[in-house]
Amino acid sequence: MTASGIHAILYAFFDAEERLDRAAMRRQTEACLEAGVAGVAALGLATEVAKLSIEERRTVMEWVAEDVGGRVPVGFTIFGPSVAEQVAMIRAAEAAGADWLILQPPAAGSYGGGEYLDFFGRVMDATALPVAIQNAPQYLGRGLAADDIARLMRRHANMTLIKAEGSAVEVERLIAATEGKLRVFNGRGGLEMIDSLRAGCSGFLLAPDAVDHAVAVQRLHEAGDEAGAAAAYARVAPSIVFVMQSIETLICYGKRLVAARLGLAVHDRAPALRPTDFGLDLVARHAAALGPFGLRA
Repeated sequence: MTASGIHAILYAFFDAEERLDRAAMRRQTEACLEAGVAGVAALGLATEVAKLSIEERRTVMEWVAEDVGGRVPVGFTIFGPSVAEQVAMIRAAEAAGADWLILQPPAAGSYGGGEYLDFFGRVMDATALPVAIQNAPQYLGRGLAADDIARLMRRHANMTLIKAEGSAVEVERLIAATEGKLRVFNGRGGLEMIDSLRAGCSGFLLAPDAVDHAVAVQRLHEAGDEAGAAAAYARVAPSIVFVMQSIETLICYGKRLVAARLGLAVHDRAPALRPTDFGLDLVARHAAALGPFGLRA
């Protein structure tokens, strides 16, 4: 069972030649573990999965599994334009020791809900691992309605979770449509985190830039200290808003924010949104406001 709480979805760090940077990827994972995350995941939008070759995706799986070393559950987003490619990536994830999987809809055309239900169903049937789907129409351009998600859940016992990318109101509606039988992890960098918890979210899947603060917020909320959770969230909310203007902004500035907090260098893999001098100044300001990366009180 995938642990509830805050799971980090890693950035892809590259070196000056645009190759995956082993040392930076390890440091990022170690920092997230030190911050007390409930799990580590990779190969989502923040990992720039669409820019990675199949072999690079396999490499990231192996690195993350090695660096986590069984200390927390490991999840991988399964990306691919066909059932065959997604099943092949599932086999790679299983071989690496994945504890759960997140399925993205294929980035090939835009179709009705029934076509995606069939696609996801065939992929889910290929594994016994717990499976979530990433339902992010505003980021991916395609997704499922709450009723379609409930239908898919009833058909596949290993669909135990959904990676939502929606407002607290949308999350509450989804939880109601699935009768509370499907655990919901929200994303969106932690926007509306407190209200999403009130709506019934089991956790969040977040890029690492402020994941240590998110861990503190969730722990305070779980302890019943709503005032403390709200105050902790208020401290991090400006940084979340800064990086969550778009996925491109997240990758450009969110990655630089966590890099500033960890002392890492950032090299973009083209094509990429390039930072401006003003944007870099904002990164420095937010990094100073968030403080050194680590456990929060």
